[in-house]
This record gives sequence, structure tokens and C-alpha cells, in this order.
Amino acid sequence: MEPRHVDLNSDLGESFGRWTLGDDAAVLEAVTSANVACGFHAGDPSTLRRTCADAAERGVAIGAQVGYPDLAGFGRRFIDMDPDELADCVLYQIGALEAFARVAGSRVVYVKPHGALYNAVVDHEEQAAAVVRAVRAYDARMPLLGLPGSALLRHAGDAGLPVVREAFADRAYTPQATLVSRREPGAVLHDADEVARRAVRMVTDGQIVAVDGSVVTVAVDSICVHGDSPGAVAMAKGVRAALEAAGVELRAFTA
Repeated sequence: MEPRHVDLNSDLGESFGRWTLGDDAAVLEAVTSANVACGFHAGDPSTLRRTCADAAERGVAIGAQVGYPDLAGFGRRFIDMDPDELADCVLYQIGALEAFARVAGSRVVYVKPHGALYNAVVDHEEQAAAVVRAVRAYDARMPLLGLPGSALLRHAGDAGLPVVREAFADRAYTPQATLVSRREPGAVLHDADEVARRAVRMVTDGQIVAVDGSVVTVAVDSICVHGDSPGAVAMAKGVRAALEAAGVELRAFTA
């Protein structure tokens, strides 16, 4: 597979009150898209406003990272929500972030589920359909960012929404091309050089090595590097530099 262009995204805007998580401003210097928390799993209004303003100033695309109403658990606990209630929660979050994006002179241009919701909509048909229903109601042309082969992207495609296939440079994969649970040791990678090498192989060869040593095929439109990981800034900059050195153009998928 020849080198091409790819988006580089990160989860940002997740600080809350006096609790600071990550260095969003520094990560925004490296990425092309920002998945900004919307206040349900993380992020307070001032954090959301500041993150949107910083992203807009740097020309970084703003996406709504929607999650379960689970501040205490950082959105990493599954909630068996009524599909209509979940759709309303997703719509609420998009609208909240859109206000801050508009004030910053930008707009919300895509949606990505967070944490447990992201994992749930890989195979939970009702919740996947609920997320898609909310996004389509808001904007029938808005892209959804998710795991290749997921129920979410299938429902999105069926509904006529643009789909964006995501791969994670700093997460371990199962042989089935799904993410290893964060409860398992080694689920999150911290070696910046290793993460950069994995990102290049994902984009140029369409491959990733799973935890059992097998080679998994991945389709990639956007690479994620988590903004809350230790060393996130060095990791994001390292991934960008490695991709550019491999002849891959970095640009937002919404550009």
C-alpha cells in the first residue's frame, strides 16, 4: 500500500474544574482534528470554550466526542440506556459543543463516541443506531468517526452519513481487530517510538501487530493518539514526524 494522506486526531478538552488532564494546547500543535469532550464524560464549560478557541486558532478541525453521562467514571462504564434517551444525550452534547465552536469562529464538523460508548457501538445494534439517529437529526452530512467493521459505521453508512475509519496508534489490538480492554495489562502503549512505528505501518501497509503476534489488517482514515496518556505531547509529535518522514500528508478528513 502506497503512502497517502491521513488525519491525526486526539481526545481533548477533558479537564474539569481544578483537575487538569493533559496539555491540550501542545497536542493541538501536532494533530489535525480534535475530539473535544462535551461535558458528559469530562470537560467543564470553560475547558470546552478554551479548547475550541485553541483549535480554531490553529486551524484544527473540531469534533464532538460524545459519551455516556458518567463524569465519575470518565465515561468508561457501560450504561444500558434507553435508545431514545441515548440519542437525546448525543444530540445535547453536539449542540453544547457547537455553541463554543461557533463563538470561536469554527464549528463542529464530525462526531466520535468516547470510551465505553465507543466500545459498545462496535456491536450493540440499538445504541449504535441511536447515536447515528442523533447525528443524522443534527446534520445529515456530518461524518462519524469509529472502528472499522463496527455496527456504528454500518448504521451510519446505511443512513447516508460519511464514515471515517479510525485506528489507534497507542492502543493494543486483539486478533479480531478490536481494542484490548483497558482492564488488561499492556492495553495502552507508552513508548513513543513504538507508537510512531505502528502509526506508519498502519497507514502505509494497512497492518498492525496484535497482542498474540498475529498481523491484523486495518483500514485507516484517521489515527488517534490519546491526549490523556503520559507523554501524550511527545507521542503526538513523534507520530506526526514519522508519518511525514514516510511521505504521508497530514490533513483533517473534513478538509
